[in-house]
Amino acid sequence: MVMERKTPVNGRESRYLEAGSGRPLVLLHAFPFSADMWRAQLERVPGGWRVIAPDLRGFGTGAASSDVSLSMDDYAADVVGLLDGLSIDSAVIAGLSMGGYVTFALFRQAPARFAGLVLADTKAQADTPDGKAGRRAMSDLVRTQGVGAVVDALLSKLAGETTHRERPEVLAEARRLIEANHPVPIGAALHALMTRPDSTADLGRIACPALVIVGQEDTVTPVADAEFLARSIGGAELAVIPRAGHLSNLESPAAFSDVLADFLTRAF
Repeated sequence: MVMERKTPVNGRESRYLEAGSGRPLVLLHAFPFSADMWRAQLERVPGGWRVIAPDLRGFGTGAASSDVSLSMDDYAADVVGLLDGLSIDSAVIAGLSMGGYVTFALFRQAPARFAGLVLADTKAQADTPDGKAGRRAMSDLVRTQGVGAVVDALLSKLAGETTHRERPEVLAEARRLIEANHPVPIGAALHALMTRPDSTADLGRIACPALVIVGQEDTVTPVADAEFLARSIGGAELAVIPRAGHLSNLESPAAFSDVLADFLTRAF
């Protein structure tokens, strides 16, 4: 059973989803989604695991944050606050896309909190100048025209070609999740995305069990980016999800869940 809970985190009420019991696994969602993007994984929790999926600040169905600009360090500090509030000393931390960038920031802040690491459809490098320009344009559009003005452009890049061709229900759910968010936290997250540091130098310091997952059809952070992560993190495993794009856990939820469960079973 997936349970929805709320708890104070750094002076704010934070919403998170939880399922299972045992060792903690924290799932950090992509931009511009919410913890609800992990529901398929929360419904298939491996035995002996407690899975916790928080809304990053301002996202989801709760009260929108008034912050107009944030950093990945801000989101990471919220995750630390959540772990402290739940009396969790260490956990397997998994982040997809922006959740991966938050995971890197969290590792820099509190490496001892990592029992294991999962990086999905993400990369270590900072935004290019063109990437920053694109985020600024998106931020302007969201501010002036609302979230709906950017959904089609986002989905055209985030979902893989198989999903666009064969899975209209996935596109509809992704649209619903994106449109549930308020423009202000989306703008704040875009600031965090375009100002995030390069995390390449941190990869060699990761010593815990690590898994890198990528959708075979991901064009945002393609397989080559995942291969670089896996090569750079000592002992890391690489799993490629067939027929999935950048939202691999939404597009191929069973395959993603199976890969994750297999890693957790073998590594722990």
